[in-house]
Amino acid sequence: MEVLFATNNPAKIKIYADKLKENGIELKTLANLKISDEVEESGNNSIENAIIKAKGYYKKAKIPTIGMDNCLYIEGINEEDQPGTHVRRVHGKRLSDKEMIDYYTGLVKKYGRNLKAKWVYGMAIFDGNETKTYTWSKGEFYFVEKPSPILNEGYPLDSISVMAEDGKYFVDLSREEKDAYNNKSSKDDDVVKFILNSLKEFEQ
Repeated sequence: MEVLFATNNPAKIKIYADKLKENGIELKTLANLKISDEVEESGNNSIENAIIKAKGYYKKAKIPTIGMDNCLYIEGINEEDQPGTHVRRVHGKRLSDKEMIDYYTGLVKKYGRNLKAKWVYGMAIFDGNETKTYTWSKGEFYFVEKPSPILNEGYPLDSISVMAEDGKYFVDLSREEKDAYNNKSSKDDDVVKFILNSLKEFEQ
């Protein structure tokens, strides 16, 4: 069975492609199907955006379609300060890497403590008639006031994010430590089960 994974991020495809292929599911990408039009993501959270993607790209592909999105949740802050799906866009402005560091360290200063945060993911599968959804969180960490002098271009929050266990900056993690962190908080097997079970239910 061919299924569209509505993303242009090859890393996301790679996570699930091999395991799904073992079960007779061939993931297609937007590039594979020559779909270039973008679906506007206007949802308030990761699940809403995932549904929008799944339904929007199904109209173009006409095969079961997976939409996926993620949002940033910070514990113990006011609702108006929650980044949600707008991690880089604040008050209508798209922030540069430096502006992101300044903004999020500003939140730490505002609340007077390191801020515990996590990424919340949403996935939706639409077959033209029915929608199945799944949500999960991955990895808890802290935002701190003092940035690391090291900056990963394009990933500025890694310079102010520290491990919950030992306070080590994300930018200072070795490849082995990053892999161990990702594996510890991974829900990949559960996500694959969700996809397979959803597709089976669509066929019933």
